[in-house]
Amino acid sequence: MCANVDGGTLTEYPEVRATTLRNVRRIVIKLGSSLVTTTGEGLNAPLMASLVQQISELMDQGLEILLVSSGAVAAGTQKLQLKEIPRTVSLKQAAAAVGQSYLIWAYEKLFDQYHHQVAQVLLTHADLGNRRRYLNARNTLITLLQHRVIPIINENDTVSVSEIKFGDNDTLSALVTNLVEADLLIILTDTDGLYTQDPRIHPQAELITLVPSITPDIERLGGGKGTAMGTGGMYTKIQAAKKVVISGIPVLIANGRCEKVLHRLLAGEDLGTLFLPYKTPLLRGRKHWIVHTLKPRGIITVDDGAREAILYKGKSLLPSGIVAVEGNFEFGDAVTCCDLNGKAFARGLVNYNAKEVRRIKQHHTSHIESLLGYKYQDEVIHRDNLVLL
Repeated sequence: MCANVDGGTLTEYPEVRATTLRNVRRIVIKLGSSLVTTTGEGLNAPLMASLVQQISELMDQGLEILLVSSGAVAAGTQKLQLKEIPRTVSLKQAAAAVGQSYLIWAYEKLFDQYHHQVAQVLLTHADLGNRRRYLNARNTLITLLQHRVIPIINENDTVSVSEIKFGDNDTLSALVTNLVEADLLIILTDTDGLYTQDPRIHPQAELITLVPSITPDIERLGGGKGTAMGTGGMYTKIQAAKKVVISGIPVLIANGRCEKVLHRLLAGEDLGTLFLPYKTPLLRGRKHWIVHTLKPRGIITVDDGAREAILYKGKSLLPSGIVAVEGNFEFGDAVTCCDLNGKAFARGLVNYNAKEVRRIKQHHTSHIESLLGYKYQDEVIHRDNLVLL
């Protein structure tokens, strides 16, 4: 049985899907490891063939498709005849290197049957964390779409370490969706969508077919990990949806094993879980990049006066309002602004490094030059580079 959730109550939305998906043209589709691979047997060729056929048919209808595909590490594990997914970083990266070439080769053969070209795009968080590289990645992807090429995107696990990892491809798919300003994100997995309870434990659990807003209660429903072959569970998918809907883009989570799943979803069939977008996008472009793409490198705690000025008066962060500094951030890094109770309320790009901010905190801007011997800006974080949370 299916259900819709609105503030904890079950209601019906018969026309919402058709309306939400009516003008979709550019779509990011994320395929999880549980779909692309089979435990101990490498790539799931029949399922990949089915999904490639559907994507090709959508391309022939004039849609633009970007594919975020997991599976490189799992495929490499099988090719290297390892007994389990590697636990060490070096062996995992080796498996990714072997598996990624195998994965893209399989996609190239499948799409070639439908006369569609593919391009391999490997990204790390550092690629999107740097504004220039972020724009370069965007320009490359848009150019590929203009030439009717399907970008097949994955995290560059061969070189990724914890500092530059996205963490999972659910997060990567959300960032790519915002990067190319897609009209829709579809996350295909091995479950039917978001349930009122864990269906593996509670047979009476109901599928939630529509989520008007992602509340703390909705986030709690996503607890638990995914399959042994993947890194993300439903929680990471909800967090990915949260990053996307705030930009005014809807998200669908559905079972990739359902027959003709992509066609049925885009036809408005009551399949999977649809997360509705904000009617008025709260964050787009550069501000979305600051909040959802950059990893905070430190914390700046401010007094009540500075907090009020930032939240309600549209002011920049000045050194006089800073009480404490945590972390070893550099100029241009993202930091989180917290109040005296430790609650985060803003994020921004700093004009000074952590050592400099510690020296000028609680001082007037007129003292910066005498304290440091130079002055870049009056503001530690200028209002243009500050985003409220």
